[in-house]
Amino acid sequence: MTYRIQGLEPGQFARFFASDEAELTHRVIAGEEGRYPCRVSLRDADPGDELVLTHFTNHAVDTPYRNAYAIYVRKDAGEAADYIDEMPPILRDRPIALRGYDAGGCLHTASLALQDDVDRVVRALLTDDRVAYVDAHNAMHGCFAARIERYDGADHD
Repeated sequence: MTYRIQGLEPGQFARFFASDEAELTHRVIAGEEGRYPCRVSLRDADPGDELVLTHFTNHAVDTPYRNAYAIYVRKDAGEAADYIDEMPPILRDRPIALRGYDAGGCLHTASLALQDDVDRVVRALLTDDRVAYVDAHNAMHGCFAARIERYDGADHD
């Protein structure tokens, strides 16, 4: 089973860096003390990187499972990351909650990857044909990390 993980499109966050008055955002400078996982580049920010912490609807469905939470985005993230059959850095070396949704946006199943075993757990979830996609969340803080979708090799952009 092949899967694809793409970062969020950076253009939707550009306005947050253009104004000091962006609603529901905080400007952050990454420090040495912690992780600041960028949802565009799908990697942690380097110390000194400028980011915004903003409210983001990651699961915009008309079901009780609609979901929004705070996410980080690096100012200089550039293009959205694209990983095929490979885990991006923000899904490595941290506990990840994995939510398997059906085609209608309802939660079908879920699992935890507590070690560096997200790949194994994702593949197990995707063996169930009722799972249309998997949303990965940081297990400790609950924030959305990335969407994982089946990939057949065709360019879906």
